Amino acid sequence: MKSIQHSVHTLSPKQVHIDDRFWSDYQQLVKDVVIPYQYEALHDRVPDAEPSYAIRNFEIAAGRREGEFHGFVFQDTDVAKWIEAVGYSLMLSPDPKLEQMTDDVIALIAEAQGADGYLNTYFTIKEPDKRWTNLVDCHELYTAGHMIEAGVAYYEATGKRQLLDVVCRLADYIDAQFGPKPGQMRGYDGHQEIELALVKLYRLTKEERYLKLSQFFIDERGQEPNYLKQEWEKRGRYSFYGGKPQERINLEYCQAHQPVREQKVATGHAVRAVYMYTAMADLARLTEDERLHDACRTLWRNIVDRQMYITGGLGSTRHGEAFTFDYDLPNDTIYSETCAAVGMVFFAHRMLQLEPRGEYGDVLERALYNNVIGGMSQDGKHYFYVNPLEVWPAASHRNPDREHVKPVRQKWFGCSCCPPNVARLITSLGQYIYTSDADTIYTHLFIGNESTLHMNGSDITIQQATHYPWDGIASFSFKMEQPVSFTLALRLPGWCYKAKLIVNGEPIDHSSMLRNGYVYIQREWTATDTIEWHMQMDVQILYAHPELRANAGRIALQRGPLVYCIEEADNGDQLASLAITTEAPLEAHYDPNLLGGCTVIKGQAIREQNADADSSLYRLQPPARVEQSFTAVPYFLWGNRGEGEMSVWLRKA
Repeated sequence: MKSIQHSVHTLSPKQVHIDDRFWSDYQQLVKDVVIPYQYEALHDRVPDAEPSYAIRNFEIAAGRREGEFHGFVFQDTDVAKWIEAVGYSLMLSPDPKLEQMTDDVIALIAEAQGADGYLNTYFTIKEPDKRWTNLVDCHELYTAGHMIEAGVAYYEATGKRQLLDVVCRLADYIDAQFGPKPGQMRGYDGHQEIELALVKLYRLTKEERYLKLSQFFIDERGQEPNYLKQEWEKRGRYSFYGGKPQERINLEYCQAHQPVREQKVATGHAVRAVYMYTAMADLARLTEDERLHDACRTLWRNIVDRQMYITGGLGSTRHGEAFTFDYDLPNDTIYSETCAAVGMVFFAHRMLQLEPRGEYGDVLERALYNNVIGGMSQDGKHYFYVNPLEVWPAASHRNPDREHVKPVRQKWFGCSCCPPNVARLITSLGQYIYTSDADTIYTHLFIGNESTLHMNGSDITIQQATHYPWDGIASFSFKMEQPVSFTLALRLPGWCYKAKLIVNGEPIDHSSMLRNGYVYIQREWTATDTIEWHMQMDVQILYAHPELRANAGRIALQRGPLVYCIEEADNGDQLASLAITTEAPLEAHYDPNLLGGCTVIKGQAIREQNADADSSLYRLQPPARVEQSFTAVPYFLWGNRGEGEMSVWLRKA
């Protein structure tokens, strides 16, 4: 088994030209609609949407206008993630107008930065004397981390240094404040993000201090005496949000209850957790830390085997947007924040860089194709923060325990971390398709593209064509000046139980080439070679683990990487009264007129009918049952046809 791949390479989105029926439309939507729409939202110019205040705060901090800070203490991050999405978009397609708009925003940010390098509009405007006094609640380092990521992406896209210089000054200032030296704070943020951002800054600048600072924040977390607890005691046990003393501080919520190498179970706020695990995997590879790698493996196993939704979503409860405990995965009071699924994509991608195991690609794909893109509407202007697996609109409107579960996507949020997170992931998608090491190109995702890699002293352009996720055939060819010997590794998805490999028109028995979820094809390749990878894509019935009580007696439908759901629009209301007949065939066909074109699943069901003559709440006689057909659509497309019921897990007849 390969482990700690020190020489693994990832591609910049600049090196990957995506030409894909599915994903090209998404990237164009983000460029043409999402980025301009979010620009307007950040400027508080979207009618009937919650105001952002984010640009306004920067204008006040820069001295361009008078006023008070508004929004969350971490409101700056919405602007940072928007800039990062712009950077990736500009890598794909130059846009002078968009670039100028972004340059103007960056100039504003530079004006808001303090002379010492500090950058945070909340503390600059509202509480300048309270910097670094409440790391557990106030997200100063988290906010800095997102700005650092924006600075790196925008520089890589445009070569312009203004924002990069801003974030380097900010990182240098943080490096002077935090660390093990006398006079420095031995603290770390309540919301992880700075750690993975510093790794990106190190990879761009080669400045070792940034890598060491990231390592410090990871290594210090959860150590005794616990910095966050000491800080809490020092300020009289007050919470930033509660306004009164707390009886206790919940260190599990921000994964600071133990040193990270001792943590065995994913706990607390789901986004914070997976951002931290992403940084841990980065550092495990870059510092050759096997103990850190082992911790990543352990936490991965707990999430994937016991705490992850079928859609790749994370976070079982609205209280703290958090993990709860093993097998506690309710469908209707779920949280499953879009940002947590984005973070799971990050974590899976970093685990693939540590060791090429198919399950990491499987989870990356599951989260991406279901939860992440399901967080945005087809028009690019509406978003889910929470991604439920079961929706009853009446309960969302009238039951306070379910008011967080929205039956339709929203225009914007006061805390709008998710919309720009989706935008930056879609625009940066090219970097997730391949990785390479000294002699192997690994194909993790099946997305039509043309990409150039350097292998054994030669530049190789790999071309991939596919109609994924609607069918499972991917074809590959190369452009190269001379023959080159290397290995092409193709992921065999976990959902695929039958696959066929064809090289230059000849079927190849790949059974002996399969290792850890990848088929390794080693040979001397030429520009005339072709590869076809046929992954049989059947409708599959999935069952939950017996301890997952919410899904006892229920099934879910999947085809390829896509999880399916039923909606009121196709099947009528009272979806809970439907039970799927598994003995009857389930048929999949592509409907070009539904939801922009998608593959639907059709089958037979039994519906329990309400007897109008009997108004009793509880009855001795079972309800009447009638047969009806049902239609299931891909989960990521639900909620695009107005308000209605939806369910992923279905009763089995």
